[in-house]
Amino acid sequence: MTADRKHIVERVQTGVRMEKRLLKVLKALAEYHDLTLGDLLEGIVLHAFDGKCPFSQPNLQRIKELKKFYGLDLDSRASHRLVEAGAVHSLKKERTGE
Repeated sequence: MTADRKHIVERVQTGVRMEKRLLKVLKALAEYHDLTLGDLLEGIVLHAFDGKCPFSQPNLQRIKELKKFYGLDLDSRASHRLVEAGAVHSLKKERTGE
């Protein structure tokens, strides 16, 4: 398969919920590369599915700067541990038996 081969796809609109600062970093990175957010996410996922890092060293540096700018202090260790702000109150009630 040649690198310039085009692939016809069918795209669908989705309503995904995502951590606010993470989304800001992704949008800024997409803008930096003159891509849509969807195109950026597709590229990230396709690389991840192949077990490859989707970003070069300069891009990783840009992401580090964007994370700092937007106050994003999360990394891969936070994966599957994110809790909605409103759910924190419910969890506290659950623990205290209120």
